Amino acid sequence: MRKTTMAGLACGLCCSLCVGLYLAEVRGEVDEARADALARYGGEQIEVCVATRDLAPGEVVDGSAVATKLWVADLLPDGAVTEPGRIVGQRLGSSVIKGEVLSTRRTEAQESDLSVPAGLAAVSVPAQAVQAVGGSVEPGMAVDVYATGPVSTTKLVEGALVLASSASGEGSAANAWVTLAVAPERVQEIVAAAQNLELYFALPAAAAPATGAAEEGASASGAAELADGAPATPETADVAAAPSPETASAAESEASAEAAIPEAEVAR
Repeated sequence: MRKTTMAGLACGLCCSLCVGLYLAEVRGEVDEARADALARYGGEQIEVCVATRDLAPGEVVDGSAVATKLWVADLLPDGAVTEPGRIVGQRLGSSVIKGEVLSTRRTEAQESDLSVPAGLAAVSVPAQAVQAVGGSVEPGMAVDVYATGPVSTTKLVEGALVLASSASGEGSAANAWVTLAVAPERVQEIVAAAQNLELYFALPAAAAPATGAAEEGASASGAAELADGAPATPETADVAAAPSPETASAAESEASAEAAIPEAEVAR
């Protein structure tokens, strides 16, 4: 029994020794690789924050997801975070893999959060340039959304507010998506239509000016007043008072006949 115990202890010591030697060898390889990197790239080492696990877009970074580690300064990405307080509590705009150096650029999307009107929901749908008025659909516009398929085309949404689009840079005509503000109860219908049909965006027609119509109405009203015997203007009264050529000729003939009667009586 004592011999078995001693043999077990000896085996345990041997295993511990082997593990220690292995860890020392691994540590030596790491140190050697680090020294090789320093010799190859030069520069000093800086303590930076790295991710301890994979992080998804939109996730808020907590303290357990951040650790500090020495890193070659010349190999650091732009905006590398050196203090955990600068990244903890921030919402990520893109994914981060385990062991990656955390950068402030991963949180840039947070600065461009959408401003969704109260009572509405934001939903993004695919929209190539030909579907988005040649790529000219921009934030702030109101658009009508049509869903078209092999059989029919229907107006899905009327006057939806455009919150954002993937058009980037001046003169760009390539929209890959458009984000709309719609009623929450319409989101499911819009998503289903985007998956099964093609969506087209149209800018509503501007209201026609009413000036021409008002002038035509005024002219028609004036004509109606004259036809109904409304008071005539001075110009109209002059025209009405002036006799026609036929009337003037008849009056002159009648006057000549009356003047000839006394002369006939004198001759008798």
